[in-house]
Amino acid sequence: MGNARAMEKALRSLPCDSKPVRLVELGAGDGNFLLQVARRLGDGWRGTQATLVDLQNLVTSDTFDGFSELGWDIKVSGIDVFAWCREPVAEGVDLVMANLFIHHFQSQDLQELLRLIKQRCSLLVAVEPRRSPLSLAFSKLVRLIGCNAVTRHDAPASVRAGFFGNELSNLWAGNGDWATEEQRAGLFSHLFVARKREFVEAVRPS
Repeated sequence: MGNARAMEKALRSLPCDSKPVRLVELGAGDGNFLLQVARRLGDGWRGTQATLVDLQNLVTSDTFDGFSELGWDIKVSGIDVFAWCREPVAEGVDLVMANLFIHHFQSQDLQELLRLIKQRCSLLVAVEPRRSPLSLAFSKLVRLIGCNAVTRHDAPASVRAGFFGNELSNLWAGNGDWATEEQRAGLFSHLFVARKREFVEAVRPS
């Protein structure tokens, strides 16, 4: 789907003087998505401190080694995302990111999750399924590449639960201290960026 490329492009558009060094990925799974992104970002992001939040700790030693080679400091937090959002913290988080994660939440829970994220960071970048006839049509063809029954069910279900237009911006809407952007990322993904207003030139995907 090209989600790692879309995430890299969004993060690269951050100016050097406000580049996030304290990063959290929600629903991080085995950490391989963030590792792909980190490899794409290259040496300019050495020193990044990243926390992988997921109920299950699936990160292998090979993945930790991959981050270490890139100069990233990785921590795994095996905790529910809502519990993480409500944890008292000594210092803030620059960036929260998510890949194919927030579409799993129903409307009320999604609104609460976005509200809590807003209190924990200065920037959110999420790449999610894009709800469109094209995406739905292709999701029904995954059987042709040998996907199992679970994937054949989950692929169209994820598209139907995805986002379009400014739906996430409308859910995020606040008192004007945040700027949001939404757009298509590749053929099948939806990119959502929310940043505090003081990030004047922070994230401008093209």
